Amino acid sequence: MIYPHEYNYICKKNINMAQLRLSALNDVLHREPKQLKESKERVSNYFGRNTFNLNVMREYLSEEAYKSVKSAIDNGTTISRSVADQVATSMKDWAISNGATHYTHWFQPLTGATAEKHDGFFKPVGPGQAIERFEGDLLIQQEPDASSFPNGGIRNTFEARGYTAWDPSSPAFIIGSTLCIPTIFIAYTGEALDHKMPLLRALAKVEKAALDVCQYFDKNVKKVSTTLGWEQEYFLVDTSLFNARPDLVLTGRAVFGHSPAKGQQLDDHYFGSIPERAMAFMRELEFEAHLLGIPITTRHNEVAPNQFECAPMFEEVNVANDHNLLLMDLMEKVARKHNFRILLHEKPFAGLNGSGKHNNWSLSTDTGVNLLQPGKNPKSNLQFLTFFINTIKAIYDNADVLRASIATAGNDHRLGANEAPPAIISVFIGSQLTEMLDNLEKNIKAGKMTPEAKTKLKLDIGKIPELLLDNTDRNRTSPFAFTGNKFEFRAVGSSQNCAHPMTVLNTIVAKQLIEFKKDVDARIKKGDKKDEAILKELQKLIKESKKIRFEGNGYSEEWVKEAEKRGLSNLKDTPRALDVWTRKEIKQLFSELEILSEVELEARHEIELENYIMKIQIEARIMGDLAKNHIIPATIEYQKKVIENIEALMDVFGKEEGKKLAKTQMLIVKSISKHLTKLNDLVNEMVEERKKANQIQNIRDKAVAYCDNVKAYFDDIKYHADKLEMQVDDEMWPLPKLREMLFTR
Repeated sequence: MIYPHEYNYICKKNINMAQLRLSALNDVLHREPKQLKESKERVSNYFGRNTFNLNVMREYLSEEAYKSVKSAIDNGTTISRSVADQVATSMKDWAISNGATHYTHWFQPLTGATAEKHDGFFKPVGPGQAIERFEGDLLIQQEPDASSFPNGGIRNTFEARGYTAWDPSSPAFIIGSTLCIPTIFIAYTGEALDHKMPLLRALAKVEKAALDVCQYFDKNVKKVSTTLGWEQEYFLVDTSLFNARPDLVLTGRAVFGHSPAKGQQLDDHYFGSIPERAMAFMRELEFEAHLLGIPITTRHNEVAPNQFECAPMFEEVNVANDHNLLLMDLMEKVARKHNFRILLHEKPFAGLNGSGKHNNWSLSTDTGVNLLQPGKNPKSNLQFLTFFINTIKAIYDNADVLRASIATAGNDHRLGANEAPPAIISVFIGSQLTEMLDNLEKNIKAGKMTPEAKTKLKLDIGKIPELLLDNTDRNRTSPFAFTGNKFEFRAVGSSQNCAHPMTVLNTIVAKQLIEFKKDVDARIKKGDKKDEAILKELQKLIKESKKIRFEGNGYSEEWVKEAEKRGLSNLKDTPRALDVWTRKEIKQLFSELEILSEVELEARHEIELENYIMKIQIEARIMGDLAKNHIIPATIEYQKKVIENIEALMDVFGKEEGKKLAKTQMLIVKSISKHLTKLNDLVNEMVEERKKANQIQNIRDKAVAYCDNVKAYFDDIKYHADKLEMQVDDEMWPLPKLREMLFTR
């Protein structure tokens, strides 16, 4: 096993890398732990075994307590203290019977990761005596230190009190010997300090707004749920190579590295046969995920070498988001067992596809209807059009907010890089639906509709399912694309918590549906029939949102110019994209719907700017470290050897003849000197710009300075470092190369 401190690139490459990888592979394939043996059973035999789900609750809880928890999950009702005590006792008994010794409130602070503090069930009750204790008050609420997590100024450093509170809508689960209870995280003063609380608020609003609109079509609908199906992309890197790359360890991406001769240009990795070692990792990951009720069903090779993807079945958004965060944690733990490290950075390797997390979003009713899927008759298709067009209008009105929701330092490397959607938000719906919306826009007349017009419209609307059977090909360059029965938000970053973009999406759709119902009701009050009022309002929305619809190549320069003509924003970097949170109308939108108060929005804006600054600062510092302490010394050592060779030739053949014979070597020395000087100068200049940026007090101005003045050096510094990589003796180069890291099998 290679340890992290062995940075000297695996003892100057004296270890045979092929043997190292083979040893790691054999270790994984032959140890066959109990879990992998069990995973050969049918998934249905163990799926959700480690979750305190409804089936377990039915077994452990009284009927009254079970109904109370079920009502809380379905309708958001309050759970009484007596029921909470019953649930806590049952949860403890179930957890202990499954090997748990501790419990934790599992929450999502604004770090982007998850957090947990473990407490034992054990409680001393006298000399030499103890009991296992877990009561309702411990289940419902705990008190972690709120000042030690990002809070954007909501909490002072001397004010530590914050609360985690049980979220019964997401099932508790066991990891190892710990019972994990999903919770929200709020300040002592009530503000949300996490991603889950705003998400739950947004889900409640969009569900109520969608339910009200559903009443136009089906009075039997009593509940609307939002669903999410995420697709998680990631890279696998051999642990020994990862540990020998300080940039991967500290930033998650290779800040230096010349593109390998063979990358992804042959398209031979995409959907190819999964390497044996990666398959062993996937099998164990899926088994652990299934035990926790995460419905992973898909796995495949992605475009870049050593890049992969997994995806689950659709779930309710809150649970789906919890499962995604849990899976990312599992991926890291399982990967270590297989001598791999997971890279979730949006762009870990320049010149190769980065990683995203496509968020497939829809709305469904308790009557089994997907509101974004056309039905079998004009009535159900009018319902589909209502939610379809309102969603497009929500995106048009709030494109900048949606862009801000996926603005991160990592995603800035990826968006628009010919592998991911551009930073310009647009909506793709396909040529047939585009034609239909255009026809609806033209054919609905002002005033009363004639019976003939109504009949024709109904016939056209009834044809929607037929249109979608032969719909336009999917557009991978669209940030927000309709894919037949859902919208796919393709611009979310692979390392992101889905909760933030999902909070924004559900908030803006809720706002639009509320406005739509108000306007339709006003038309009905003025004398229009219900269907006529809905159609006229949809026509208005089609006209108003037309500019956001785009069917072409989002990577093209023509689209950039066209988008500018349409008045669509092109917010290329994170600091400027985040400016949206300071707009008066955005603060009003989130505060009126009670999703995020102005204080909470301002705090998040500050936290996101801080996070951006820290990420760029760390990348700048590691670039300087690698250049000054690794690349430059190794290059000088190699240059010295070349110079010694030149001097030896002169000694043997004389000065003039030696110069002629050493012509190539002298060119190498000159080229190395040129790149060395430029690399050193650029790093020094970048350090000076970083020092200047650090003196700026205004956090927004500081983030812009890091973006414009510090990050601006990254590509040039990398260029000269990569040029040196191609000239220095492979044995002397101090860092594992991309060709070594990307073709580990």
